[in-house]
Amino acid sequence: MSGRPTPHLPSQGAELGTAAPFYPQLGELAADTAKDSRVGVVVTLPGEGAVTYHLRPPGGGAEWSAPADASTLKPVPAKVTHATLLAADMVYDPRAKQGSVATLVHHEDGSSSEAALILTPSDMEQLHAHTGRILADHERLPGEAP
Repeated sequence: MSGRPTPHLPSQGAELGTAAPFYPQLGELAADTAKDSRVGVVVTLPGEGAVTYHLRPPGGGAEWSAPADASTLKPVPAKVTHATLLAADMVYDPRAKQGSVATLVHHEDGSSSEAALILTPSDMEQLHAHTGRILADHERLPGEAP
C-alpha cells in the first residue's frame, strides 16, 4: 500500500457512481430492501393521499408501504439478454494475472451498457478451446458429419 488516499474506495469516504437518487413513479417496479429486496409495483406515491409509497406484488397480492423518502427502494434492472464484444479492446494485465475483454451488455428493455469480462488464465484456456471447436463447426460444410 502506498499510504496515499484512494477516494474511489467507499472506505475512504467517497461514494461510487453519480446516479441520482431513485424516486419511483406510478407503475414502476421497485425492490424494497426493507423487505428482503421484494419487488413490487408502485401503486401509490407519497403526497397523493398517502404519506408513504405503496407497493403491490406484480402478480397481485397484499400491498405494503415504503418510506416517503424512498430510502429503502431500489430500481429493478432490466434483465440481460446477451453480451457482444466491443472492437478489439482486449488486454492482459500481468500483475493481476488476468485478461480483460470489453463487452456490450444488452438488456431486455432494449438498453445496453458497457462492461468488462475478466478472465483468468484458466478461463482464457477454456474460452480458446470452446471457440476453436465452434470455429471448426462453422468451417465444416453443411451436411458434413463431425
